Amino acid sequence: MPFNLFKSSGAKLGVDIGTSSVKIAELASEGGRWKLNNYGLYELHSADGAADTARTVMDLPDDQIARAITEIVRTAGMKARDAIASVSSSATFATVITLPYTTEEDLAKTVPLEARKYIPVPLDQVVLDWSIVGVAGTEGGALPTAPAAGTNVEVFLAAVPKDETARYQRIMKAAGLNLVALELENSSLVRAILGNDLSPTAILNIGGRSTSIVIVSRGYERLSHNYEIGGYEMTKAVATALQMPPEQAEALKHRYGLIDSPENRARAAMLPLVDMMVFETRKTIESYERSRNQRISRVVVVGGLANMPGLTGYLKLKVDRDILVGNVFARLVYPTELAPLVQTLSNTFSIAIGAAMRPT
Repeated sequence: MPFNLFKSSGAKLGVDIGTSSVKIAELASEGGRWKLNNYGLYELHSADGAADTARTVMDLPDDQIARAITEIVRTAGMKARDAIASVSSSATFATVITLPYTTEEDLAKTVPLEARKYIPVPLDQVVLDWSIVGVAGTEGGALPTAPAAGTNVEVFLAAVPKDETARYQRIMKAAGLNLVALELENSSLVRAILGNDLSPTAILNIGGRSTSIVIVSRGYERLSHNYEIGGYEMTKAVATALQMPPEQAEALKHRYGLIDSPENRARAAMLPLVDMMVFETRKTIESYERSRNQRISRVVVVGGLANMPGLTGYLKLKVDRDILVGNVFARLVYPTELAPLVQTLSNTFSIAIGAAMRPT
């Protein structure tokens, strides 16, 4: 699903290697705005052409993933070769810790020592990065340029296994791309969905194989939880309950969703899975609220099921918070002819677009 309607220099590629597909977005910054140059998608299929639910993309050999990326770039006519790739949250570690602040130099020495308490593997096996994201005990607002000595600061820790970073470097090199940065997929997602909005928010990302709930405050991930419920499981549940082919079950799911009507035969089969999603979402949000004494008043839904009929209304009723559907394109310049596809593209390419937006 490629297009090529903008021509510009200084473009970057955001590469999202997900569980069931590879997504690439090509963006360029012009006049202080992001322009969408191009996009492309590779989906993992089994030998019979159906969606492959037995493997993930990262289960494939490196050269096969590289060929998929090369094919997306070639078919879409993408010109950029500098790439920022997002790393799946399942392969990374992130947390926020509180440390006393004296000077930046002292903090740089303290962070690796403290990180050993939180990162479950030896530090010599990971690439560790960190950033001051707030002053402990304060609500909202921008972080001071230089925190006062003696205050406690909140530090965002991110760690990626060195084996994982080396693998991404090999794949990108084989695909003919220059990997300029790697970042956590949740960081890409937060940038794309929230931009400069610093208010406390939960992002519910419903994928094909799994769903993640990410709690964000001051623009940084504070807590996240992944669980194995996604669109494929719902399709499978409908197909089993109604004894129909997966393709027909998928069509029913997208047509009727959770609409409570006599003709919706898919709703009853999906509700147990959706209720599990609700339970995990509420548990994660309430755990954060108790620990931080901070209210999360809204949930932004993204991913392949974000626009499923009846979903947002059901979530609002069960989660008891404002439910919004994320729109990455609100901060993009794009051709008017894409308007009918904006919501679908936003849900599919949010992480890839967020990665391409990363400052380098």
